[in-house]
Amino acid sequence: MKARIPGGMDKGGMIKRIQQMQEDMERIQAEVEESVFTASAGGGAVEAEVNGKHELLGIRIQPDVVDADDVEMLQDMILVAVNEAIRKASEAMDKGMEAAKGGLSIPGLF
Repeated sequence: MKARIPGGMDKGGMIKRIQQMQEDMERIQAEVEESVFTASAGGGAVEAEVNGKHELLGIRIQPDVVDADDVEMLQDMILVAVNEAIRKASEAMDKGMEAAKGGLSIPGLF
């Protein structure tokens, strides 16, 4: 007699599903890590680009926002743009992992 897990799935079926889920999660993680996420601040005056590993790839600053008398504003816009790009990358990873789990939740495992 096969061991049954609550919900009607046998143990072998559950193991196969978990292995498939792990493969899906690894694939999604690699895809997200290779993706590029862009965000801007100040109406596009500053734009930041990060990858899914949260590595900053680039910053573009419109020349007209560079004001030697107001460096603080430029610094704030850079922070906002970088943090928003990182948030987008994190959100994409979270959504991908949830999709890979397919609603499966095993306490202590996920």
